[in-house]
Amino acid sequence: MEGQMLRDPMIPPSEQLLEDILGNSFGAYHEMCRRYDEPDYNLQPQWRYYNDGKAWLCKVVFKSKTVFWLSIWEGFFKTSFFFRDRDCSGIIELDIDKSYKQQIESSQTFGKLHPVVLEIREPDQLEDLAKLIRYKKGLK
Repeated sequence: MEGQMLRDPMIPPSEQLLEDILGNSFGAYHEMCRRYDEPDYNLQPQWRYYNDGKAWLCKVVFKSKTVFWLSIWEGFFKTSFFFRDRDCSGIIELDIDKSYKQQIESSQTFGKLHPVVLEIREPDQLEDLAKLIRYKKGLK
């Protein structure tokens, strides 16, 4: 059964804990984190326990802009992007898996924001993540 992990507010995420939870997906997680520090990305991860969701989440920011949210699940991790109406047409233009584009068209909005969620299990899925990061960073 796949469930969201990191539910204990007293146990912050550590490299070892994440490796234990993610298992085979840890390689993809580790590669994603390595890319955070590259000049093209310059992203800062900010882990925090959120009482409303009763879990540790990582807000990944560029300067003061939230680029995406990261949550840890049993055997994989999710990245969640939120886009305004006016930014959605640009996602349709991106060379990414069509299932992510379909999320824009069919997902329930959060207020005026449209979510795009990637479930990442393998390093080869990081290319679509990179494209969404670059797109989000370029928005005004």
